[in-house]
Amino acid sequence: MKPIKTILVVLVSLTTSYSFSQYTEVINSNRPGVSSSAFSVGTNVIQLEVGPYMLNEEHRPLRRDDKSIGVDFEGRYGLLWPQLELNVRGTFQSTKREFTGSIANDETFSNFKTLTIGAKYLVYDPYKNAEEEKPNLYSWKANHSFKWKHLIPAVAVYAGANYDIKDNPFLDPPGGIEGFSPKIMVATQNNFAGGWVFVTNFIKDRIGTDRSDFTYILTLTKSITDQWVVFGETQGISSDYYADNLIRFGGAYLWHKNFQLDTALTFNTKDTPSVFGVTLGASYRLDFHKDKEESDGTSAEEELERRTNQEAPNRKERKRKKRKGNDFDDGLN
Repeated sequence: MKPIKTILVVLVSLTTSYSFSQYTEVINSNRPGVSSSAFSVGTNVIQLEVGPYMLNEEHRPLRRDDKSIGVDFEGRYGLLWPQLELNVRGTFQSTKREFTGSIANDETFSNFKTLTIGAKYLVYDPYKNAEEEKPNLYSWKANHSFKWKHLIPAVAVYAGANYDIKDNPFLDPPGGIEGFSPKIMVATQNNFAGGWVFVTNFIKDRIGTDRSDFTYILTLTKSITDQWVVFGETQGISSDYYADNLIRFGGAYLWHKNFQLDTALTFNTKDTPSVFGVTLGASYRLDFHKDKEESDGTSAEEELERRTNQEAPNRKERKRKKRKGNDFDDGLN
């Protein structure tokens, strides 16, 4: 009976917390892709997501070969309301650039490719307080069937600021930007039956500068088991100086409810430059979240116990009536 009770505890916790917050019982990471989900990590949750990577970029027309190592990182914190999240996101990279032409002019440089601080807020949640979204404890089909309302996504907006040093070597061409510049984003998320999640990001970056660009990211994730997840992603970048379409795929493993490991491959289909990257990452959270229902004495465990206690007298009454009926039948015989 213990496994059954554990399953019921998880289902009850999802039922009770779904209507009150975006907090989940297990870590909710943006990795291994680069898109941002529409939902926050939950109030009073501190989360760190980091991913060392290796990257090769070969620009054949310029006869230039860049070999890089770096790290992507993001710190997330749920503040004040379930819908609000503050975050710091960036990439630090070290690159060795080699020229294969007649004139050798190799160089090595390191710096932040990106460094951004901002806030994300969920403005629309189609699942909030939806009674029909509660798990059906008696029907697998009901929990996994398609619903038209799932086509309506959750929507979040983001506003932040980039910081670039003067003559940043990772801006092409270098120079022209120094200090802070605005960044805005709209993120959507659909949670489909069967463990499918579809996330979109539409980003306008370094607004008001001559290096401003527009980026879209489409990410499709599928949970294979309770611990394994696979994903595919496409990222389009468009600006006056650079355009690309990157493709990623990979997976993640839930080691612990507060700890996730992941890996991903990145590549494109052009040679100006061609791109191939490998990432290994991890996400970890410090969970100080407390739901309102927990402070009122109605946590998932307590809710299950309450329901069990309510059903116990009814079961006893049914058994008593059944025995009484059997005794009556015996008397007739």
